[in-house]
Amino acid sequence: MNVGKARMTDAVSIQQLVNYFGNRGDLLPRALSEIYENIRDYFVARDGERIAGCAALHVSWADLAEIRSMAVGEQGQHHGTGSLLIKACIEEARQLGIARVFCLTRRPAFFEKHGFKLTDKMELPHKIWAECYHCPKFPNCDEVALTYDIPNVA
Repeated sequence: MNVGKARMTDAVSIQQLVNYFGNRGDLLPRALSEIYENIRDYFVARDGERIAGCAALHVSWADLAEIRSMAVGEQGQHHGTGSLLIKACIEEARQLGIARVFCLTRRPAFFEKHGFKLTDKMELPHKIWAECYHCPKFPNCDEVALTYDIPNVA
């Protein structure tokens, strides 16, 4: 399994993967135009030519970024694909000098096993809630916030 930055030709596959879970209510669905506009945020896990998973690292502020649109196809689950994607996002945040990464999820245990800590959503900047208006569950959010403090970021 290789993890690397997404290419423009990956956008349709990313959308299909994200929206598969989005239609189940597990993720926020994404328009193809949004994926194209933010393609530099995305990492993909490739199993040969097939995209087995994706995740995006979206910068929110000087010291804060969000891991979003993390999806691993059912064939790739429980094989470390999600872990590789999280590690790629954290490493890119470290390279950018971002001290804290957060996520909003309905699966906190997965992120906790990677060192993320439960956080009160109200401790996060209000700026991060801009996307919430697009969620069909707004304002009755059932996601929890988790943060990961990146050590040794200058």
